[in-house]
Amino acid sequence: MSAQILDLREDARRRPLQLTDAAHLSNFDRRSAIVTWQGRMVNEWVSARIFRELRAQAVDAGLSGAWRDRLARFEADEYRHGAQCAAAVVALGGEARAELPTLPAVPAHRETDALEALLRNVLSVSCLSETVAVALISSERMESGPAGLERTLREILADEVGHARFGWRLLDELTPKMGSARQARLSGWLRLAFGHLEAHELRELPAGAAQSAAAASVGVCDGDEARRLFYDTITDVIVPGLERRGLAAAAAWRTRIAA
Repeated sequence: MSAQILDLREDARRRPLQLTDAAHLSNFDRRSAIVTWQGRMVNEWVSARIFRELRAQAVDAGLSGAWRDRLARFEADEYRHGAQCAAAVVALGGEARAELPTLPAVPAHRETDALEALLRNVLSVSCLSETVAVALISSERMESGPAGLERTLREILADEVGHARFGWRLLDELTPKMGSARQARLSGWLRLAFGHLEAHELRELPAGAAQSAAAASVGVCDGDEARRLFYDTITDVIVPGLERRGLAAAAAWRTRIAA
């Protein structure tokens, strides 16, 4: 089977981005930045599909229209982010095309009921992945130099904050109705969720990948610093937040299952 290609060149042309203050980049730093933004372009596009599938699961779980409407907006957000990242690729001198990875289905968790299946996925996507994304993008935005890229990161960050809050607010609404048995099952499942999150982030954030100040200014993160921020976000933000909502997250993080 031939590789599937994501082609956002037309999307990039519709939202041109000028980076005249990035002319000082070395060829190596420019290439690193192009690869970074191409990766983001793909990740954002994939995230749109995830939110589309979460919305279908929310229908099955009987969530109200207001919750389902938010998920539909998140899907649109992620497609827009993909186009914004494509524009950054082109502004840096690259081509807004990349190979899409194999896309497994969002887990259906058929061994449990529809609501618990949805909660598992919302925990994984919003409370874990999107909360980590908020921390990483916040750091990258503070390092950003060119005004165009800083604005792009700021706009993406604002949406990601909303995507993360969705999960935390859904937990706030549903935690009183969960019951101890469901809370115990979700706490046990977190071991797997944490393991998958850690494996994914460590693949995305290679150790020892220190960057020049010029590269950092165009969104290329320092791998070691980003890893430290990832672990700090888990221990200082995510675990305490889940614990306050009745989930045994500290124990799950200590005993996480390697993906």
